[in-house]
Amino acid sequence: MTLAKSLQAAAGNAAAEATYIEDVFSTYLYTGNGSTQTITNGIDLAGEGGLVWIKDRSAAVSHVLFDTSRGVNNYLSSNSANEQNVFGVVTNALTAFNSNGFSVGTSLGWLNASGDSLASWTFRKQPKFFDVVTYTGDGVAGRQISHALGSAPGFILIKSTSSVSDWSVYHRSLGATQGMTFNSTYFAYDAASFWNNTAPTSSVFTVGTDSTINQNGQTYVAYLFAHNAGGFGESGEDNVVSCGSFSTAASGYVSVDLGYEPQFVLWKKTSATQNWNMADNMRGFTSSSANLLYPNLTLYETEGALIRTTATGFEIDSAYWGASSDFIYIAIRRGPMKVPTLGTSVFAPIARTGTGTVSSTTGLSFPPDMLLGACRSDASGGFLYDKLRGVDAYLTTNNDGAEYIASGEVNSFNMDGITFGTNPTIQVTNVSARTYANWNFRRAPGFFDEVCTNVFVDGTLVNHNLGVTPELIIVKTRDVASNWMGAVNDSGNIRNLSVNTTSGGYLPSLVYSSYFNATTINPTGIRNGGGGSSKGNPLPVVAYLFATCPGVSKVGSYTGTGGTQTIACGFTTGARFVLIKRTDSTGDWYVWDSARGIVAGNDPYLLLNSTAAEVTTTDYVDTAATGFEISSTAPAAINASGGTFIFLAIA
Repeated sequence: MTLAKSLQAAAGNAAAEATYIEDVFSTYLYTGNGSTQTITNGIDLAGEGGLVWIKDRSAAVSHVLFDTSRGVNNYLSSNSANEQNVFGVVTNALTAFNSNGFSVGTSLGWLNASGDSLASWTFRKQPKFFDVVTYTGDGVAGRQISHALGSAPGFILIKSTSSVSDWSVYHRSLGATQGMTFNSTYFAYDAASFWNNTAPTSSVFTVGTDSTINQNGQTYVAYLFAHNAGGFGESGEDNVVSCGSFSTAASGYVSVDLGYEPQFVLWKKTSATQNWNMADNMRGFTSSSANLLYPNLTLYETEGALIRTTATGFEIDSAYWGASSDFIYIAIRRGPMKVPTLGTSVFAPIARTGTGTVSSTTGLSFPPDMLLGACRSDASGGFLYDKLRGVDAYLTTNNDGAEYIASGEVNSFNMDGITFGTNPTIQVTNVSARTYANWNFRRAPGFFDEVCTNVFVDGTLVNHNLGVTPELIIVKTRDVASNWMGAVNDSGNIRNLSVNTTSGGYLPSLVYSSYFNATTINPTGIRNGGGGSSKGNPLPVVAYLFATCPGVSKVGSYTGTGGTQTIACGFTTGARFVLIKRTDSTGDWYVWDSARGIVAGNDPYLLLNSTAAEVTTTDYVDTAATGFEISSTAPAAINASGGTFIFLAIA
């Protein structure tokens, strides 16, 4: 191949490279230090450009917006009509747009106040997602402003940077004859002089003569968001941002179908006065409620608003938000979208000692979505917390108990760890001097997903976002006592299990036809037959879904030999987590991990279905480069000759 052809091929590969939501958007939480710090969120602002929006969650101060078109020394506030830099130009506030995030300094306390909790939202310029445009007004009706969104904008924010002037809003659901004000509670109003009655196109948006968007000689910035324009994922056809509308009912929840689970939603009532509302899954956007910030207010974060995520969108309570009312929204897809290639990017085991005080684990290298764990030194059993159900809700793995709601045991899921509290009554995760095993999981396509639903009944399809057919499913009713139910899909052969007991698995039959079978599990959804202790009633249910992800995880089975055998998982550096359960007879749910030691000698294990303390004096599972090794000393529950076993291993 000639050099010219090689360069052409390289250019073609670069042009075809897939883009994912995690490449262009990030919600990043951090604690102010009153000095300088760099926020590494993986978004290339230095090379691609974009917007950084920051709000102090714990103080009544302004939202602050910086973009690469205006530069690091120029800020605006979404809650104010003031021009940019109303308190003067700042030179040590947002100090740099970096190739993997941004840096903040000391001169504007709203960005880095010592000890305060802050939220940042980073939007990278990218066709079919987001663009930033600056222009100077000319006062001429029908003025066309070029943009690089590559699709018709669904949502546009415009602010004069040189004068006191309201933020103007275009939204596709209102059309080019109506508008809204971003820094107020005002409802939708006639905007004929704003958009010149002309809808935006894939290359331009049109402004009228109104001074808020086109006064002669004034300077402006516009933030443009796409709507269902595709352009993302392996196929290049996945949507990552949607701009739409909905109406509440007289009562009850109404559903908004996006076709994906959102991580960020901004919405506003258009039929009456109400604040703009903003929720995201890092601050708390769960299957029951959300924590809110308000772009038009300096107000600190509030908790418990009745809006909840689903696997395909979100639901909102009509009575809470105003019955029979109209709303607009902008929603951004949850990430990551890319299938992981490293186990360390989605799973981390930690061995820790409780402190009895507020303390955190750090260094996971990813924001965890689920914490599965157990006490090693005390007979208190296993516990499970996750971000989707909320930090105050926990389940115990060793019994059939309902979900318990209590604050203070897990305080927050963080950017690279978890903060534990000091609840004196519960004492599950952080009792002083007790030792714990913590297994931290991140939701990712092809590896692990979670679904919360209230409609897991006979024949009802429950959507998930695993992207492949689940191979291990663990289900639990949340508000009533009921056994944990599991199902293993081994090459189309479904075996049902009870996670909190030692009972062996059973195959679907006429007796057990109401459980999982080969027709109830697919790459987009799961359903059940309507029976069993965890199914059959319209009760709140949580389901955890696992799959084999090449080089990252393996759900599989093996037949015991009574002797040493290697279980190949397709790994190159061995397993860091191993879960094993016998299925043809009774047997415990054994767990090993590399934080406590999977070595050539003794390997500590815990039992998910038991309150027993950790056993440290056995050598049942050893390391193997391709997976793990079962020792000849292993008992019948792990390696009985002729017995059948299922496992989950993670590299």
